[in-house]
Amino acid sequence: MKITSVTRYKGSTYEAELDDGRKLYLHADIITDFGIHAGMETDRETLRKIIYASNFRRAYQRALYLLDYRDYTYSEMFKKLVENYKSEALCTAVMKRLTEHGFIDDVRYAERMARKLVEIKRFGRRRSKRELMQKGISDFIAEDALAPYSEVFEENLMELLRTKHSRYLTDREDKRSIEKVKSALVRYGYEFTEINRAVKDYFENAEELEEEN
Repeated sequence: MKITSVTRYKGSTYEAELDDGRKLYLHADIITDFGIHAGMETDRETLRKIIYASNFRRAYQRALYLLDYRDYTYSEMFKKLVENYKSEALCTAVMKRLTEHGFIDDVRYAERMARKLVEIKRFGRRRSKRELMQKGISDFIAEDALAPYSEVFEENLMELLRTKHSRYLTDREDKRSIEKVKSALVRYGYEFTEINRAVKDYFENAEELEEEN
């Protein structure tokens, strides 16, 4: 098997034509790494390595391009690559390189996302954990990322009652309004036990303020 010609195709890409009529489109780095030139004799194994190296480079550069726009979990990026490059073995190798170089780090991703979910969106533990796991974060990593926020969850719950739901909490006997608030907080990811306790504390605090005034 022989490479009959090597010509510049576009930008840093070259077209290498084989004597059986096949054409390979290879980056200049691949051309250099394998010493590819017109008249070069090659066997099937070497050709396989050239094609693999070319596909690996494309997949790796694609991953870096995507990471320029936002972070990805391991699971998210792997799925993205497999959609385009099909070979799970190739994509696993690319993911290994990305994690070794620190471009993909589920722990770092989970910590950043947990901060946003808890401190900005004020979700409860259950909703926050679900959001993390939907991104492909493991149960163990999600739990670790949320561990520092135990007290923050309680503070956020009370803050939601004071700022977002206070207009519904004017009468302890208005069960319909109170249930509406509880349902909203469940959607935020808080447990019934902590919601009930927070609502009880909210009314007790409100009554104490009224007595003081």
